[in-house]
Amino acid sequence: MPLPALTLSLQFARFHDVALHRAALPRSQVTRWLRHALDADAELTVRIVDADEGQALNRDYRGKDYATNVLTFDYATEPVVMADLVLCAPVVAREAAEQGKTLRQHYAHLLVHGALHAQGWDHETSDADAEAMEAREIDILTRLGFPNPYAT
Repeated sequence: MPLPALTLSLQFARFHDVALHRAALPRSQVTRWLRHALDADAELTVRIVDADEGQALNRDYRGKDYATNVLTFDYATEPVVMADLVLCAPVVAREAAEQGKTLRQHYAHLLVHGALHAQGWDHETSDADAEAMEAREIDILTRLGFPNPYAT
């Protein structure tokens, strides 16, 4: 079965070490990771932001006044998945270092995570939903050649 089609807009805000994050996110790899996480054709915008923009978006749209690793703004799931995925570069970099992962590994995980949210997956609704979403992420990332992101 062929992978779903993806129209991707990959955007980088201007911030101190943006070159490091651009290097970890080649467009071809981002496209590959996302297509493996999709069950339907999609139109996605991926935006990499600094802490100020990440915090403002999380505060304004989720009522949580801190920068988080990934925000998913989903607009449609059918017939085409339409969503914006916003990743906060400093948070992603800090978490990758804390978890002993490469920046590339952590971005791949968070992009898969965000793409699943865009399709209606939710880990905050119940333990069973969280376990199902985690298992799906592990399966996708394993097929992409990445280790289990939840292994300690």
